[in-house]
Amino acid sequence: MRGIRNGTLAAVVLAGSICFAAPEPAIVPAAGQWTVNAMFTHPQQIVLRAGPQEKAERFWYTILTITNKTGEDIEFYPRCDLMTDTFHILPASKGVSPTVFELIKQRHQRKYPFLENLEQAGNRILQGEDNTKDLAIIWPDFDAQAKGVKVFIAGLSNETAMVTHPVAKDENGQAVKVFLRKTLELNYTVKGDPALRSDLDLSYVDKRWVMR
Repeated sequence: MRGIRNGTLAAVVLAGSICFAAPEPAIVPAAGQWTVNAMFTHPQQIVLRAGPQEKAERFWYTILTITNKTGEDIEFYPRCDLMTDTFHILPASKGVSPTVFELIKQRHQRKYPFLENLEQAGNRILQGEDNTKDLAIIWPDFDAQAKGVKVFIAGLSNETAMVTHPVAKDENGQAVKVFLRKTLELNYTVKGDPALRSDLDLSYVDKRWVMR
């Protein structure tokens, strides 16, 4: 257990170093840089009951609406992570049954009749409001001890940066370069009793753009 704690502490320190060294997104985009219009719902729960015992599996999801007003069709390679203040990182869609998306689609059929699963959304967004996409981003339930979570959505911009890793070296002893993308960060606090997962709610704090 001591080794695990030490490893976790090292990871936290390293993550902090990388964040400290990371550049800020440009206030005025450079020539050729774009960022799509994005709206989002705040994360909410959904429960899937599966198997002979109908065991409940809990998931969280948000619906992201993207409109490409950049003036050209763009490539779309998203990465969406949920990170708790206990330093657990959950990639979207990992370990999520397709059935969960079908439940979400049924729940929001009236407002989002053309809702797509992020995993099947394709890697190209056509320009214009007629090609707006509504995407469901889904994560498994997070750590019960968490008091806050951050949602990171990358792929909404082509702005990138390269920074030097503060610790890691390559086989030649040279500092490793880290590739960063302009990423939307959404911050929430966890409200409710952790023992009563069905009553938990995420309270919106703020949003910002970061390089991650």
